[in-house]
Amino acid sequence: MRAVVLALTVALVVPEFALDKTYVYKYEALLLGGLPHEGLARAGIKVSSKVLLSAMTEHTFLMKLMDPLLHEYAGIWPKDPFVPATKLTSALAAQLQIPIKFEYANGVVGKVFAPAGVSPTVMNLHRGILNILQLNLKKTQNIYELQEAGVQGVCRTHYVINEDPKANHIIVTKSKDLSHCQEKIIKDIGLAYTERCAECTERVKSLIETATYNYIMKPAAAGVLIAEATVEEVHQFSPLNEIHGAAMMEAKQTLAFVEIEKTPVVPIKADYLARGSLQYEFATEILQTPIQLMKLSDAPAQIIEVLKHLVANNVAMVHDDAPLKFVQLIQLLRVATLENIEAIWAQFKDKPVYRRWLLDALPAVGTPVIVKLLKEKFLAGEFTIPEFIQALVVALQMVTADLETIQLTASLALHEKIATIPALREVVMLGYGSMIAKHCVAVPTCPAELLGPIHEIAAEAISKNDIPEITLALKVLGNAGHPASLKPIMKLLPGLRTAATSLPLRIQVDAILALRNIAKKEPKLVQPVALQLVLDRALHPEVRMVACIVLFETKPSVALISSLAGALKLETNMHVASFAYSHIKSLTRITAPDMAAVAGAANVAIKLMSRKLDRLSFRFSRALQLDFYYTPLMVGAAGSAYMINDAATILPRAVVAKARAYLAGAAADVLEIGVRTEGLQEALLQSPAADESVDRITKIKRTLRALANWKALPTNQPLASAYIKLFGQEVAFVNVDKTVIEEAIPIVTGPKPRELLKAALKALQEGIALQYAKPLLMAEVRRILPTAIGVPMELSLYTAAVAVASVNVQATITPPLPEEIETMTLEQLKKTDVQLQAEARPSIALQTFAVMGVNTALIQAAVMARGTIRTITPGKVAARADILKGNYKMEALPVEVPEHIADVSFETLAVVRNIEEPTAERIVPLTPADYSVKFEQTHTMDLSATPFHKTLCLAVPYIEIKGCIEVHSHNAAFIRDDPLFYIIGQHSARASVARAEGPAVERLELEVQVGPRAAERLLKQISLIDEETPEGKAFLLKLREILETEDKNVRVSSESSSSSSRIISSSSSSSMSSSRMTETATVMEPFRKFHKDRYMAPHGASKAVSSGSTASSFEKIQKQAMFLGNAVPPVFAVIARAVRVDHKLLGYQLAAYFDKQNARVQLVVSSIAENDNLKICADGAVLSKHKVTARVAWGPECQQYAVIAKAEAGVLGEFPAARLEVEWERLPIIVTTYAKKLSKHIPMAAFKAGFRLERVSNADKEIELTAALPSQRSLNVIARIPEMTLSRMDIPLPIAVPINPDGTLSIQIDEDILSWIQKHIKEE
Repeated sequence: MRAVVLALTVALVVPEFALDKTYVYKYEALLLGGLPHEGLARAGIKVSSKVLLSAMTEHTFLMKLMDPLLHEYAGIWPKDPFVPATKLTSALAAQLQIPIKFEYANGVVGKVFAPAGVSPTVMNLHRGILNILQLNLKKTQNIYELQEAGVQGVCRTHYVINEDPKANHIIVTKSKDLSHCQEKIIKDIGLAYTERCAECTERVKSLIETATYNYIMKPAAAGVLIAEATVEEVHQFSPLNEIHGAAMMEAKQTLAFVEIEKTPVVPIKADYLARGSLQYEFATEILQTPIQLMKLSDAPAQIIEVLKHLVANNVAMVHDDAPLKFVQLIQLLRVATLENIEAIWAQFKDKPVYRRWLLDALPAVGTPVIVKLLKEKFLAGEFTIPEFIQALVVALQMVTADLETIQLTASLALHEKIATIPALREVVMLGYGSMIAKHCVAVPTCPAELLGPIHEIAAEAISKNDIPEITLALKVLGNAGHPASLKPIMKLLPGLRTAATSLPLRIQVDAILALRNIAKKEPKLVQPVALQLVLDRALHPEVRMVACIVLFETKPSVALISSLAGALKLETNMHVASFAYSHIKSLTRITAPDMAAVAGAANVAIKLMSRKLDRLSFRFSRALQLDFYYTPLMVGAAGSAYMINDAATILPRAVVAKARAYLAGAAADVLEIGVRTEGLQEALLQSPAADESVDRITKIKRTLRALANWKALPTNQPLASAYIKLFGQEVAFVNVDKTVIEEAIPIVTGPKPRELLKAALKALQEGIALQYAKPLLMAEVRRILPTAIGVPMELSLYTAAVAVASVNVQATITPPLPEEIETMTLEQLKKTDVQLQAEARPSIALQTFAVMGVNTALIQAAVMARGTIRTITPGKVAARADILKGNYKMEALPVEVPEHIADVSFETLAVVRNIEEPTAERIVPLTPADYSVKFEQTHTMDLSATPFHKTLCLAVPYIEIKGCIEVHSHNAAFIRDDPLFYIIGQHSARASVARAEGPAVERLELEVQVGPRAAERLLKQISLIDEETPEGKAFLLKLREILETEDKNVRVSSESSSSSSRIISSSSSSSMSSSRMTETATVMEPFRKFHKDRYMAPHGASKAVSSGSTASSFEKIQKQAMFLGNAVPPVFAVIARAVRVDHKLLGYQLAAYFDKQNARVQLVVSSIAENDNLKICADGAVLSKHKVTARVAWGPECQQYAVIAKAEAGVLGEFPAARLEVEWERLPIIVTTYAKKLSKHIPMAAFKAGFRLERVSNADKEIELTAALPSQRSLNVIARIPEMTLSRMDIPLPIAVPINPDGTLSIQIDEDILSWIQKHIKEE
């Protein structure tokens, strides 16, 4: 009881500092990053100093640091010592020792003041010390919780106050949950378009942040004295899941009382300016990349130096450090002024290579200066339209979305020059909407006035009925996703406003789609609107289905989905019913955490709907959603597809596909593509083809005629449209209308293509030498947050790539082409001999960095994962086309190959560097090479955790090329068997290609000879063994003996597994008998072939007769000439070979023969190597207009293996059908082995696919597949395989198959349309 009373009494007194005294404390702060295991590397910093506190007035104090010292660390923890950063301390000593002023009352730190000479980084270090003094002690409680302000913001804080009577002091413990803050100080870059998946982090988290403060307070004359304070703060992060191991940033602070001095702290003679409060203020770390530290002396000169390095070292092939240099160029441009960049542009704009590098780098800078520069230079005419569009699309997505940039973009969108270029204006307007969306993510209270210009444009467009302008305004509002736009959008929604009913259907659809991003922020506002649209039967079905998409993206409740399901019971439009039912059904299978509640609601609602909807065919509208989410790793992916049909249309009205990704507690709609054919559908519906009284054949004729007469289509509406979204933002859309077609036809068929062709051919003859480089900043994702000591920590991911290609092409054309190429006749072209030689060396370098640690303009200390990929794939080819002789040849020529054509590496490091010694950085592998050895001596290690080094080589025979892959891996899995520890370490793989041992290869050739000279080009005479000759009989006898020996060996090896196979078979049989795949007899009509006079043969016609006649007729044709080469010359020949220095023939040749009289084709592939009689023979014949037969044989003289395939059309019962039979005489052992293994899974697969199974004794070496059409939208399938027959009836088809009962096509192309096509071609 005494302890509680004393604690409550002391709690009434807060820490006090007397006016006439100076309190001296010893301060030490430590910030380390790495894995929480001793013996591994860490990186960090340490600050130590004396702290002097002196009161100026009752509530105003001075704080001064004495003897400050900075240390840096990159080594093996805890063995290696901290290293003093002497030069950095000296450079900052003057700033660090300037006293600062702060307000302090009742244990709460107020405003902070300092001279202008104290940099923001040093001010934040002072805030880290003041943060320790922040104590909200209540008068009546010793255990309580509140939201407390601190360096990191206003966060949930828990206090516990205890007394230690023996030591006569009070212990105050406060803990902060930094994951739950009312106002959190944080800066995200590159994450504006991602969504926080709160449900993904309910059970498992990727980032955990907490801090604990312990105070020992002793009684003093004026109150209590903080005798000692310790702080421990932990930030734990893993991209997968912290349960499986995580990297950690650990901050520690100690403030210990030393003594009281009489000498007061005196402020310097300078103006003390208000520098904010206790909360951290971001400095230049926003512009500073964490992967390199540069000392800025002369930014323009440094930019030019890096630019020249990139240009000079990326010509023939990419330089190893090109991606890092490109990031360095971007960083330098970020700190440069507008005047600096303008001067650099003026210097290099007329140099094409430098110009391209700048145009690729400037948009990635992401500062308002760049947007202003792009605007000014375009208006000045210094950019082409393609250059400006490319730069602007990237710049608007990368730029920081503040009020200045938004206003700048608005002025650009409204500029008169931009307005005259529709494509450019669309890009700017869409970017304007995206910028507002980004700004509202950073500032949730963003004002609705930002959308004022767009609302005005929309209102004016509606008043003028300007459909294209309304469309653009809706897309901009959809990108912005601001709730204030709901009212303007609703004016364009059908059924809700009378004015909207007169607008085109596509405007109504665009208005509904514009609600999607609003629904993510305010689902409760959108849900009633979307539900009303879905249930309004007076609306067009497409409008209702699009509203259904929006409704489910709001994540509706069980009650709402059940209401929808109940209302759909009485739905009369089958497309709407099918779409909603399939959407709800697909949601029942969703596993993503953020959709778990919706999936549960869908499972309830699906029971209220009619199961008949599940049997609707694919010609009705459908929605499909599939996903995969793996909770232990917090990763997942989802895909959605929507197909909107209409009973009156041929093509789908709309198709939308979307991909979504989940990672580390965040989700994003990565890509979405949509296509609509609304104008085309309306045009077709207004044509005579829409007349329901005519038959389908007439409808199709009229539809084709309507498409042919496209010039008669209306001008004021698009025939089709498409859009693309990246991360939920529409970045481009296109409308195809009559005007676009009219403009495109002259471009394709006019003189310009001929001029381009002429210029290209001329350039080829003169020789083309190109060097091209394309850099790209593929990813820049950053999260910057302050730590307790006032130093920022950063989690970031950077990926940059540079692709370089050098191409040399030379063509020789004999005889030379005429000046006017269009006058060249076909006969002249036939006499042309074209020779082409080309050499290319494409190379790519990619570097990616994942960083966790300290990143300031003064010092960087972080753990880093660094991955690199570098590939070089040179090639040299020569081609020749002698059209007159029908000879075409391509050669792959030797080329100089680097030591490694591909090099991939990944390593984890601890890095520290400071601005005073930027080149003296210290880099230590996160997992020391000798640590695993020491660990193995005291622990049992899994084999997968041991270091791995192996080289695998494979030599390609004949062409004497050897490829090798060298793999090295050393991970930290010996510590813990979790995914993160398998990643940590050093991993590399290198691929190389070199000459193997043996004669050198001069070139690889592929030659095609067409026409009568084909036989001359064959390098080896082709002949086939005649079975009737003595030589043929002897060869076959010898081959048969070899095959029988082989069969005997296989039979013996398979006997050991036969009993287990029987057990499996009987088990499978018993399980299947209880399923709906019963083994009862199936009544099946026999397949009957078409008669030459009637489409159906008599009912007595049997399969045996049909098959027998087919086989006998084919064999009869074969016996006339087993090898067509003995009777007719080859139609064409193909020779693929390797030309070696020893002139040995190596390769293959193919000869094709055609017997026109018997409609027979024979292909023979044979080796051109001496004493190699392996061949592949393919022989096929068209026996009638309903039957085709082919035989493929291979092996020595095509006698070892053979397969016969027969395909024919006929009837099954009364329905038109087709049958495919595959018979084999003999197959390779590997094929039969895997076929037997596969057959064991057929019953279960058939059951899941809805097939009926019947156990019967079918032919052992035959597979038969029969498909029949009971109607043009359904299919019967029967499959006969050894030991079983599978069948399924009335399989719905997504489209109608235009086949009549007599086997003829029910679609005809009108002669008028054919003549129109021919006439149009001739005119053009």
